Amino acid sequence: MSDDTAKALPLAPGKPWFVYLVRAANGALYCGISDDAQRRFAVHQSGKGARFFYSSPAVALVYVESCAGKGDALRRERTIKRLSKKAKENLVLAWAAIQSGYDAPSA
Repeated sequence: MSDDTAKALPLAPGKPWFVYLVRAANGALYCGISDDAQRRFAVHQSGKGARFFYSSPAVALVYVESCAGKGDALRRERTIKRLSKKAKENLVLAWAAIQSGYDAPSA
């Protein structure tokens, strides 16, 4: 196969990864990544996975964002972790609005 042919072949789609936010019982938000956000949330609820939840258990999966791959998810996670608490809460509100079919409230 020539180099030109190899360049023309479509790439197989990668496995999607997700950035997610979990609310702890004390109201704090935890940001993480996984290839299965629901499964990872269940791990957090069981008390395993992240030391973050040792002092305050995971109570709700409040935000999930799909990414093209693990690298994209890691970059997005880093961006979200740098946001203020208010900005993270706005993400949660927007995602909840999308899930319920309503427009997100303006900040």
